[in-house]
Order: sequence, then C-alpha cells, then structure tokens
Amino acid sequence: MQSESQIPIAAATKRRFAVSLAVFYSAFFAVLGTHVPFFPVWLKAIGIDAAWIGIIAALPAITRFTTLPQVTAFAEKRQAIRAAIMVSALATAIGFAAVGLQQQPLALFLIYALTCMMWTPTMPLTDAYALRGVARYGLDYGPLRLWGSAAFAAGSLACGYLVDVIAPRDLIWVIVAWAVVAVLASLLLQPLDDPGRRTPERHAGKPLLRDAAFWAVIASAALIQSSHIAFYTFSAIDWQLQGLSGLTIAVLWTLGIMAEIVVFALSPRFSLQPSTLMVIGGLIAVLRWIVTASEPPLVLLAIAQLGHGFSFGLTILGTMNLLVQRVPSHQIARGQGYYAACNGLLGAATSIASGALYARIGDGVYYVMAAMAAAGAMLIWSARHRVTAYPQSEASGG
Repeated sequence: MQSESQIPIAAATKRRFAVSLAVFYSAFFAVLGTHVPFFPVWLKAIGIDAAWIGIIAALPAITRFTTLPQVTAFAEKRQAIRAAIMVSALATAIGFAAVGLQQQPLALFLIYALTCMMWTPTMPLTDAYALRGVARYGLDYGPLRLWGSAAFAAGSLACGYLVDVIAPRDLIWVIVAWAVVAVLASLLLQPLDDPGRRTPERHAGKPLLRDAAFWAVIASAALIQSSHIAFYTFSAIDWQLQGLSGLTIAVLWTLGIMAEIVVFALSPRFSLQPSTLMVIGGLIAVLRWIVTASEPPLVLLAIAQLGHGFSFGLTILGTMNLLVQRVPSHQIARGQGYYAACNGLLGAATSIASGALYARIGDGVYYVMAAMAAAGAMLIWSARHRVTAYPQSEASGG
C-alpha cells in the first residue's frame, strides 16, 4: 500500500507527463498545420515548377513506408523512444532551415528528402511514447491528442493570416520557427525509462509481422484513413467550382477539426469496444463520401463535415486503443512504425489513383473512397473476435 507521501508524487508525475506530452503534440502539429497547406506555396514562390513541386511533395509519403519503420525499430531496440523524438525534432528544425536556404530543385529535393527521413518518424514515435504513458499512468489517449488537432487548426489559421502580411518567399521561416518550438517542447517530455526492468528482445518485430489480427487492425485503419485522401486533395477545388468563397471553405474545414477535437475530448466516456469505434468510423466515412459526391447544399455539406470527428476521430481512437491492447509494450514503437508504413503506402497509392480518377470522373472519385472505407469497416468487423489483448510487457522503456 502506498504511503500518503507517495500519492501526491505519483499524481504530480502523471500530471507532468500529460502536460509535457500535450505541449509537444501542440508544437508538432503546429509544424504540420503550417507545412501542409503552405509549403507548396513557398515552393512556387521561389520559382520551383509544378512538376518538381509534385515530386518534392511526395517525399513525406515515400519515407513513411521506406525509412520510417527502420527508425522506429532502431529507437525501440535501443530503448530510446524519448531520445529519438528529441533527435528527430532537432534534425527536422535543422533540415527545414537548410531547405529554406535552397532555391535549386535538385538540391532542395535532396535536403528535403533527408529532412523527411527524420521528420516523418516523429509522429509514430510520439504516439508510441504516448501509448506507453497511457498504459503506465492509466490516462486516456484522446484528451492528450486533441491538443495536436487544435494546434493544427491554429497553425493553419495563423499562417493563412501571415500569407497576407509577409512575402510568400518567407513562409518557410514560419515553418522553421514552429519546428524550433517543437525542439524546445521535446526537452520537456518526461522519461518513462526504467533501466532495471528492460527486457530487450533481439527479434521482437517478427511475431508482430506474423500476427494476422495486428495486420487486420492496421490494414483496416489504413483503408478508412486513406479514404480521406481525395477529400484532402480535391475538396477545396470542388467547392471553389461550386461557387463557395474562401472563407466558407475555411469554415467547413474548421468544422471538421472542431468535431475531431470534441470527439477526442469526450473519448474517456466511450464504453464501446475499440473495434466497434473503428467500424462506426468507417461507416460514417462511407456516408460522408456519398453525401459529398452528390454536391449537397451548404447545410448538408456542413453536417457531412462534422462527420470528420467520427470518420477520422473515432477511427484513430479505436486504432490506438487496439494497438495498446494488442501490441506488447516493448514492441509498441515497432507497431506504430508498421502502422505508419502501411498508412503511408496505401495513402501514396490512393493519392496517385485519386488524381487519375478525379480527372476522369470528377466527384465520382468519392464513391471509390466510400468503397475503401466500407472495406476497412468490414475488415475490422470480421476480425473483431481475433483482436484480443495480449498481456502487456513489464518493460516500458521510453
């Protein structure tokens, strides 16, 4: 039984972990919120042509299924997930600063490729660190993760304001500034490592790759999440063609992010099984894409946007809960790496396919996305009885 003096110390440790993780999620997603919409704008502003922009923009997706799994596996093998997050954040800031000094396409491509090799593992490493903390301290993933969504929205809006204030050629330094903030935030992350309880396994990754239920989880998650690709790529173009103003488009996007934040905030009250959350997320995605394909009136479109909280939010909550249940603690970073790689590979393929489909059938591409989401929901539903929790490892190095 704990003494009274021990209880506040444990509560303080738990609080420090939660706060420092929320701060880092915020800083990391602020980088994403400025990079995703405005990095291509900067590339165009410095004179990079459209063909090179397309090639350069593909690099993050490529590294997700090539180098990313190796980085996460190496960090886990070394029992150094927290340290890997710090190194990754620092390398990302240095990399973006070096990118900002380039104007030649080939040099920019090479330096950005190196940057992405260190940047893209940050998210799965952070999620692995978060899930270990969730398991250790009895926390809920959703309320921690919502700060990232809020920061993504704030970063996008702030950078959108700056577009009208500063020269487009200077946008890269906004991304660099947020990357530096992420470096500082990474220094606040609390250690989870307990050297006396390490149990490294030389071939820890192999059982995961032979686990059919694990593959069912990450494949179904990838199908549902990748069904959003056509929306991310073409929704603003479609809505402009339908006569919607830039402000209206921004509001529609903000509605989706706000719904996502609400779902994350309420997630501790959810009592459904994680696999059921994923099924609901997939089915809502099906309904959302069917509605979007029909060029609905603005009110119905706004309601469909609120569905983002379910199609994206419930899916990621279910996925993370299943991973923390299914994957032993000492393999969680490796599991996150495989999940990110699967998501990246399918996402890249979907992006390429959706471009070709959109050129041929326009909004009909959303029906294909609906079929993908339905396949993901059916897959996790069929595997729901096999997705049972493994006993968690005593080792939880971080």
